[in-house]
Amino acid sequence: MAGGPAPAGTAAEYVFGSAADKGSAVTVNSRHASPAVPELRQLLLDAKFSVPQPRPGGVSRAGLIEAARSSGCRIVGITAPAGYGKSTLLAEWARVEDRPVAWVSLDRFDDDPATLLTSLAAAYCRAGLGSAELVSDVAGRGVSVLGRAAPRLASEIRASAVPFVFMLDDLHEVRSPACHDVLGVVISAIPPGSQLTAGSRSEQPHLPRFLVSGDVLEFGVGDLALDAAGARQIFAQAQVSVTPELAAEVTERAEGWPAGLYLAAVIAKQSHGQARAVTGEDRYVADYLYREALTGQPKAVQRFLRRTAVLEQLCGPLCEAVLGSSAAAMQLRRIEARSLFLTPLDGQRQWYRYHALYREFLLGELRRTEPGIIMTLHQRAADWYESHGFPALALEHLLHTDDSDRSVRLTAELCLPTYMAGQLSTVQRWLAALGDANIARYPPLAVLACWEGVLSGDTAKAERWAAVVDAASFEGEPASGAASFDSVRAQLRAGMCASGPEQMVADAAFSLAQEPVWSPWRGEALWLLGEAYLLAGHLDKARDPLIEASAASAATGNADTIVICESELAWLAMERGDWQEAADRLAVALATIDENRIHDYVTSLLAFSGAARLSLHRGDPKEAHRQLTRAMRARLSATYVLPFVAVRLRLQLARMYLALAEPATARQLLREIDDIVSRRPALGTLIDEARDFRDVVASRAASRATGTLPLTPAELRLLPYLQTHLTAEKIAERLFVSKHTVKAELRAMYRKLGVSSRDDAVQRATAIGLLGG
Repeated sequence: MAGGPAPAGTAAEYVFGSAADKGSAVTVNSRHASPAVPELRQLLLDAKFSVPQPRPGGVSRAGLIEAARSSGCRIVGITAPAGYGKSTLLAEWARVEDRPVAWVSLDRFDDDPATLLTSLAAAYCRAGLGSAELVSDVAGRGVSVLGRAAPRLASEIRASAVPFVFMLDDLHEVRSPACHDVLGVVISAIPPGSQLTAGSRSEQPHLPRFLVSGDVLEFGVGDLALDAAGARQIFAQAQVSVTPELAAEVTERAEGWPAGLYLAAVIAKQSHGQARAVTGEDRYVADYLYREALTGQPKAVQRFLRRTAVLEQLCGPLCEAVLGSSAAAMQLRRIEARSLFLTPLDGQRQWYRYHALYREFLLGELRRTEPGIIMTLHQRAADWYESHGFPALALEHLLHTDDSDRSVRLTAELCLPTYMAGQLSTVQRWLAALGDANIARYPPLAVLACWEGVLSGDTAKAERWAAVVDAASFEGEPASGAASFDSVRAQLRAGMCASGPEQMVADAAFSLAQEPVWSPWRGEALWLLGEAYLLAGHLDKARDPLIEASAASAATGNADTIVICESELAWLAMERGDWQEAADRLAVALATIDENRIHDYVTSLLAFSGAARLSLHRGDPKEAHRQLTRAMRARLSATYVLPFVAVRLRLQLARMYLALAEPATARQLLREIDDIVSRRPALGTLIDEARDFRDVVASRAASRATGTLPLTPAELRLLPYLQTHLTAEKIAERLFVSKHTVKAELRAMYRKLGVSSRDDAVQRATAIGLLGG
């Protein structure tokens, strides 16, 4: 897919952009930005990775902290509903800890395995623990999250020279099984002497498997509930006198719930010290206290609180835009002064957020009292964010409205940079929120949905959207930046190559004629034209469009097209015997892969096979094997929906393995080619090349019994899950196969790797480069 360079940082860095991200699609429009806005991205990053400041009058949890520190347990879980002081406990622990502390406050954007690992790596590095390259390695575009990024971060953590504490706040924001899979790999790497502690409202899935070894300490509601002494301390800080008897009564009604006791003190202060008034008649003290905290405010303040709860972060200009009023900054400061669960995010008191518990309550009140205005509030927030250069945040608000047309167009704008940032799950979440019907109504977005399936190897998705695109019509300029819908549809047809090289030439040439020199899609049209000429046997005609495609893609920052074009040109040079040109072009391709962290992109695999051939020519079989392994481990993403790459890659690999006297691997690759060709039989010269090579392999029948079979694509898909503690049945659920299939593949993998257990398989796969960096 065409697209400019994307940020490779945390979720907050992506959503809010970064001044260092040249060419990023997510930038600040300084012409419209208020003075507070440019500070937002750094402010949110600091808030995400910094230990929160203590709230005055908080009750110390020194006893629990000492118990955790002295327990010797590597894993500490703090699990309780909202308002029990989990974050407060973690923050107090961090302030008294003498070991380095890596802190990350998780949010809903971290519910994406790639983003989660990036946030964890960023927190680790900010604590002075990780190497400078760690975040880039983990956050690379297209990085295989479970197979490469998770073990890379785990390896760094396991090798830490100093003990540390890793603190994860709000772990309940991470819900997806894929996130818990990668988190489990990281947690398993915490070394002795170090600790990982997580606060969560819901059950922490990683805790049970460590309980068996006695390596877990867990605090729950009973541990976090306050007693009467704690209640008296809270009331004293609020300057409310309370007798021991009344403190005990309030504590009993609140069942020790810290947030309830805090609210009781706030309400008592507003009631001129009448602490007994907060006990009320309602046995559900939480609901009572919440309603008192809201209904005791002036009507204007109540309305302000309810309506601004749609915002995850608040500042004066944003609130004014959402509410259609003025003086919001002053109102925010007044609300903060009333202790209504409003937390400043910066020292200048410009940006705030509501305590999560209070925001949930306010949203519930908004839905109950003013349901008809909710979409309007989100619409206004989207307008403000988009006009100030934050389109991703604008989209998050639009997805709460019925403005599907605008949501679809903004998704079409953001799909490519988000995908290129390695946040595939975010793209999938947006597409799922829009729904297939809305995507199909905007064919340019259907093209992007199809390309996502093509490049990720999801054949069913690619075929489904290809049918939608093929039947669609669209007039106007696509939001994706292409010249026309017909142009990108022609590119998609060329890439999927279902009708042979002649039609592929026609489709690519049509698109090339449509796309102007400045178009981000022109490089892709040129690349596809060059590939079509190769399939048609016109090697000389293929060279010029491939060279031009590489240059055009460099101008637009489309790294993956640069890589595949330079790789194809290098292979052509080797066929001519021009090894110096081949070396130069492969150097460009490999450097581009490293710079953009796209080692697992399907478009990068031909560079590895080319580098293997060059190494073999230079008499370096060890380096040849290393490059072959890089291609073999990721080849499962090269499928019949991008058939010319899938077949050419396997042919190149098979030739190298035969040259290295490993015919068993060559035959396995030929079988995979047969499967691809059965679905895409019209692949021009590649069909002849495969037939001729099959004859060469058959002529070496004497060597048929030698060599070890490589892992199949299905086995490679299973391999990363061996690092987790998932059972065979759970792994089968992740992969949508039967438990019997998983067990059969496990036996085959053990045999091929020469091991007899999961742990040994992981160690062997890591040693030979099939897992990890």
